[in-house]
Amino acid sequence: MTPRPPLTPQDRRDGLALLLLRLGLAWFIFVWAAHKIITPGQYQSLARHFDGVEVSLTQVWLIGGVQIALCALVALGVLRYFSYGSLLLIHFFTVTRRWEGFLDPFALSDRGFPVNRNQVIDLAVLAAFIALVLLIPRDHFSIGGWRARRGRGRWWA
Repeated sequence: MTPRPPLTPQDRRDGLALLLLRLGLAWFIFVWAAHKIITPGQYQSLARHFDGVEVSLTQVWLIGGVQIALCALVALGVLRYFSYGSLLLIHFFTVTRRWEGFLDPFALSDRGFPVNRNQVIDLAVLAAFIALVLLIPRDHFSIGGWRARRGRGRWWA
């Protein structure tokens, strides 16, 4: 095995930027996933309202548990294409369910409260997930990046 050259200053900046992005996105989804465990009834109501389906408490807990596991993989940078891509798809699904709010981002409730603000946040998070997936080869400060630098990486790392 041939030794890899050390990371350049630019590699380190890219790696740090992606570490921060990766941790921030994992935390963002983790909070929502943890709430599925803490307050599953709220998510039963959301599934009924947005998707017109009934889900059991067990199903909500299972979905929350899978999402928490994916967040841990993303935070560590393990199975990067799978884990980052999975959270991207989960978040994309959320965005597709709320697309009407994108058409009127400045709508106000009867009391003057902006009602579609979260949709704007959803788009920014979706863009960040896409950037994270596209920049996996520059994700040096992750377990997958560490393995790749040592010649042990595979496409799924």
